Amino acid sequence: MAWLGKAMKFLGGVLLVVLAILVANTLRLPDLPAADGAKFPPIKDLDAAAKRLSAAIQIPTISYGFANPPGGNRFPDLHKLIEESFPLVHKHLKREIVAESSLLYTWEGSDKSLPPILLSGHQDVVPIEPGTEQKWTHPPFSGQIADGFIWGRGTLDNKQQVMATLEGVERLIAEGYKPKRTVLLAFGHDEEIGGPLGAHAIADLLSERKVRALFSLDEGQAILEGVVPGASRPIAQIGLSEKGFMTLQLKAVAPGGHSSMPPPHTAVGKLGHAIAQLEANQMPASLAGPGGDAMRSAAPALPFATRMVMANTWLFGQVIIKQLSGAPSTNALIRTTTAPTIIKGGVKENVLPSEATAIVNFRLAPGDSIAAVKAHVGRVIANPDVTVTEGGSHPPAEATPTADKSNPGFALISEAIRGVEPSALITPGLVMAGTDSKHYTRVSGATFYFCPARFGPDDLKRPHATDERISVANYGEIISFYLNLIRISTS
Repeated sequence: MAWLGKAMKFLGGVLLVVLAILVANTLRLPDLPAADGAKFPPIKDLDAAAKRLSAAIQIPTISYGFANPPGGNRFPDLHKLIEESFPLVHKHLKREIVAESSLLYTWEGSDKSLPPILLSGHQDVVPIEPGTEQKWTHPPFSGQIADGFIWGRGTLDNKQQVMATLEGVERLIAEGYKPKRTVLLAFGHDEEIGGPLGAHAIADLLSERKVRALFSLDEGQAILEGVVPGASRPIAQIGLSEKGFMTLQLKAVAPGGHSSMPPPHTAVGKLGHAIAQLEANQMPASLAGPGGDAMRSAAPALPFATRMVMANTWLFGQVIIKQLSGAPSTNALIRTTTAPTIIKGGVKENVLPSEATAIVNFRLAPGDSIAAVKAHVGRVIANPDVTVTEGGSHPPAEATPTADKSNPGFALISEAIRGVEPSALITPGLVMAGTDSKHYTRVSGATFYFCPARFGPDDLKRPHATDERISVANYGEIISFYLNLIRISTS
C-alpha cells in the first residue's frame, strides 16, 4: 500500500499548487479605490430644475413604431419648453433642428484645433402598455413630483439625460464659463425605434462637416446599488459597447383542412417546435468581451471567495457561466440572446392553418456576427417546412478600450463619476439594449455609455415599464455630473 501513500502525497502537492495559484491570482486583483474623495457641490435651485423635468415629462413624445410618426406633433411643444427653460443655452449656442424633430446644439470652444465632445440623449419615449395605466402610482405622463421622486415616462429613459445636460450648460454659461473645446449636444427624436431618422441624420450632418469628436457619451449604464450580490460598494459601469440586434421571421407551412383529421404536425406545431428548439439551444456563452470584463472588474468589491472564483476563470469559467446564465440580467451579459416575441397562426378552432409565423428577436453580443446567428438558427431548426426571413439588423458595436493614450474619455468620465459618488467602483460594461450611439460611432474617436442614475434591484424593471421614476436628489446628481464633465473635458 506504499503506492497509495505516495499517490495521496502527490495529490496533496497538486492541490497545494492549485490553491497557491488560486490565491496568487486573487491577490493580483486591483485593490478597492479610496472612497474618501470630495463630492461636487450640490446643485442650487434643484426644485426648479425638477419642475422643468416634470414639464418635459408631461409632453408625451411617443415613438409607437415605423407605421406611425414618432411622437406625432408634440416635438414642437417640447422644443418650445426647452427654449423657454434654458434661455442662456439658446442665446449662446447654435441650435439646429435636424430631420424635422431632432436637436443639435453647438457650443463653440475657443480653441478650434481641439476635437469636440459629443453628449447625446433622446427626446422620445415608449408608449404605455394598454391596460396598465391604472397600475401606475401616479399617471404616466403627469410628471408628478411626490415622495421625493419625479414620476412618469421618460424620467429614466431618457428625458432626464436631455434636460440634465441642458441644465448643466445653462448653469455653466451663467457662471461665465467659456469652453476651450467645442461641445456638441445631440438629442434625437426616434431612438426608441432605432434612430433611423434623427440620430442617423445628425451623424450624417456631422460627417459632412468632417467632425471627429474626442469622445461621445450616451445613455446605457448607471450606478448600481445592491444589484451585484455581495458588492460592498456601488458599481458604476461605463459602457464600452452595445449589443447589435437582428429580427427573424419564421414561417411554417402544412396542409390545411379540418381539425378532425390533423397531420402528425400542424403548421402551428412545426412552428412551436422550431421556437422551442431555439430557446433550448441558445448561442454559446463567453466571458470574453465587455460583458465578462464587467463581471471581472467588479471582483474587488466582492467577498474573498467570489473574488477567487472571478480571478480564476481558467478553472471556474464554466461554473461562472452556468451561474450567470440563471438570471436574465446576467445571461444577457455573456451571450447573444434569443427572444420569440410575436406568434400568429390560424383563424378558427376547427380549421388547420396552412401557415403560421413568428418573430424572434436576437440581441447580438460583441464577437457574434449577423451571419453567424443566421447559420446557428438554420442548424438548430433544421426543418425544410420552416423558412427563415431576415428583418432589420445591426451588428454589435466595436468595444472602446478603457486605457487609450490617444483618448482620455474613460478617465474624464470616471473623474466626473467620482465627484457624484466617491465610493463607487468604476468598471467597464456592456449595454444590452440599443442606443443612438450606433449612429454616432462614425463621427467619434471613442464611444461611451453612462448616466449616473442610481439603480437598485427594484429599479431595473422600471424603464419601459410601470412606475418609471427618478428621485429629485439623484436628478440633481445627474445635472452635477454633466456640468462638471463638460468643465473638466473642455477646460
